[in-house]
Amino acid sequence: MTELVRVAALSGYIETMTSLGCDPRPLLKEQGLSAGLLVNPEQLIPARAAIRLLERSAAESGCATLGLRMAEGRALANLGATSLLIAHQPTLRHALVALQEFRARINSTLVLHVEEIGSDTILREDFALRRPEPSRQSTDLALGVVTRLCAEVLGSDWTPRLVCFSHQAPAAAELPVFSRVFRCPLQFDNELNGIILRQADMDRPNRRADDQLAGHARRLLDTAMNPVERTVTQEVDQLIRLLLPVGRASLQNCAASMGMTVRTLQRALDAEGTSFSALLGEARMQLATQYLANPRMRITDVAEMLGYSSIGAFSRWHSLAFGDSPRARRR
Repeated sequence: MTELVRVAALSGYIETMTSLGCDPRPLLKEQGLSAGLLVNPEQLIPARAAIRLLERSAAESGCATLGLRMAEGRALANLGATSLLIAHQPTLRHALVALQEFRARINSTLVLHVEEIGSDTILREDFALRRPEPSRQSTDLALGVVTRLCAEVLGSDWTPRLVCFSHQAPAAAELPVFSRVFRCPLQFDNELNGIILRQADMDRPNRRADDQLAGHARRLLDTAMNPVERTVTQEVDQLIRLLLPVGRASLQNCAASMGMTVRTLQRALDAEGTSFSALLGEARMQLATQYLANPRMRITDVAEMLGYSSIGAFSRWHSLAFGDSPRARRR
């Protein structure tokens, strides 16, 4: 799967770094980017370069809220040609479906899972990278952008019920930035990165919705953008990340979820140059890095969430994948 993101993902980066008294040019050059490249928001760049840029920039500037400061200046229009379609959907549920449909055109590595539990809905975010990368700034930025998207559809007075972060709480001086962006209770050291909202919000009518404008936007996207359909690899990758925590991420279960036989799914993945075991390994490496960075999660819990029945099996896999034990990795 090609790991690309629109340059628009870095909207506000230069302005934010300048406001912090830092010169962004050397950091851009370090990742093979340039200020001139950021002029065209529709330009595609390697997602890994964008993620690394934000992490290096946060470290260089000493600003742990770099991603959130960028999110403060974002608007729905930053999503490009899809923004008109999303803005005029009848409900937030429809808007999120449209966002997921065109994910590959916006950010091919960011996966948004929608889970409904009781009276709540969880919008959980994960970065699906072939090799794990520290992505705290990109994660905070994405959570801020999705929160603003929800507010565009539900009205400026709307706020989430709770926002969760897998990273530790920031220094007290940085908390006001979180409060400005999310305007709701926050929970750090959580097992997920996500936004929790009331399930009723998903189907609350969008007062700005316009069927004619939405239809016009879709026709433009269908003809001008010719969006690519999700590949089998992308479908399987998302299913693995959904099924891993409940111990059901098997080739058989993925095939059944996609309405295929196991052999048909294997052939489809072979044709795309990958395999189920490779995708499972990539997902486990990415999630292991995220989970072990959370000091509140026991290594036993991490093993279970990655589909291992014993900590011994998890430790053996971790040593082969990373070259050291889970405890050493955590230290």
